[in-house]
Amino acid sequence: MQPQELLPHLFRTEYRKIAAVLCRLFGIEHIEIAEDIVSDTFLSATENWSLKGLPDNPTAWLYTVAKNKTKNYLKRDTIFKQKLLPEIKYTTDSTGEIEIDLSAKNIADSQLAMIFTVCNPVISAESQVALALNLLCGFGVQEITDAFLANKEVIYKRINRAKEKLKEAGIQIQQPNLSEIGNRLETVLTTIYLLFSEGYYSISQNVTLRRDLCAEAMRLNYLLIENPATNTPAVNALFALMCFHASRFEARTNDHSEMILYDDQDESLWDRDLINKGIHYLNQASTGTSITKYHLEAGIAYWHTFKEDAAEKWENILQLYNSLLMLEYSPIAALNRTFALAKANGKPAAIAEAEKLNLSNNHFYFSLLGNLYTGIDNQKALQHYETAMNLATSANDKATMAENVERLKNLQE
Repeated sequence: MQPQELLPHLFRTEYRKIAAVLCRLFGIEHIEIAEDIVSDTFLSATENWSLKGLPDNPTAWLYTVAKNKTKNYLKRDTIFKQKLLPEIKYTTDSTGEIEIDLSAKNIADSQLAMIFTVCNPVISAESQVALALNLLCGFGVQEITDAFLANKEVIYKRINRAKEKLKEAGIQIQQPNLSEIGNRLETVLTTIYLLFSEGYYSISQNVTLRRDLCAEAMRLNYLLIENPATNTPAVNALFALMCFHASRFEARTNDHSEMILYDDQDESLWDRDLINKGIHYLNQASTGTSITKYHLEAGIAYWHTFKEDAAEKWENILQLYNSLLMLEYSPIAALNRTFALAKANGKPAAIAEAEKLNLSNNHFYFSLLGNLYTGIDNQKALQHYETAMNLATSANDKATMAENVERLKNLQE
């Protein structure tokens, strides 16, 4: 493999690990120093490997260079060393040399500490997601801008404001204690859930599915599972939910990245290993006494891994939606419940419930009405699909609505 092929992969996987350790070492006040050292490490790799070829162990090479650059910085910057080094928690070897610990355990501990730092309620939810992508996932400002279809300057300012707020609040990058886990785990899970949701259906970019965002959300979630202090039923339930959704990724879009509706998906493309993994973690989530929205949504996603339209399936999904709406109401959940209601009790009952929602600015709402009226009043179905097509913002969604419009027009001819 050539350096230009391997480096982007290593940047995605190793940048975040080294950055987490160094950010924890330097503290939130000097996070830019840590980022500069990691960036400089990868710049050195680009220059060195293009001239000399790949080293025998590229990852070990990166770790060694990052350690050396950190030690050199601390030795060189005497002001930093005199004023701030005593506050930095680090270990030394027998010669008194600073030891930068890039062991697997310290990387995992540092990443967990960073998750709880980034997901602090002193910064907004959107800033938490942006900062998580930047510091925990190794996404550059341009990548985050692309993911959210925002102005690059807006994202840059959002990330920097978030860092400043964390500094002003005196937030420490450290392993969370049990009290902090209890108080902040919900915020952490919300951030991971939002990150996965943005990947599952990207509302801010002209794509239906961003697998890279979904993969990062699952990776962060799994870090919580691997740590006994954060391995809670809710954490397992969220991971199960993501496994069930991810299992249908291959069947969810066509060759043109257009969405394939659930009823039209090729079940043979579903990933049975991920479904079984989801079942395992849903079982792990069944302990304890509380039911979270992640439990209920995972249950709904589980039943969607059965393609056949059995009455038991849709009745279970409907009841899970009823519980979800009582626990935490959302218009989208109510909309999705209406689809389950149509499957369980028929289209007329679903139409009556759907029209009560009156989500007049939501193209999914009119798409659902188009589906429900098809076969009952095709002219109304056509009108709803046309409205949905006009309201849709992505080219892929517009294309899907246009196909429905064309299909209904052909039926009327």
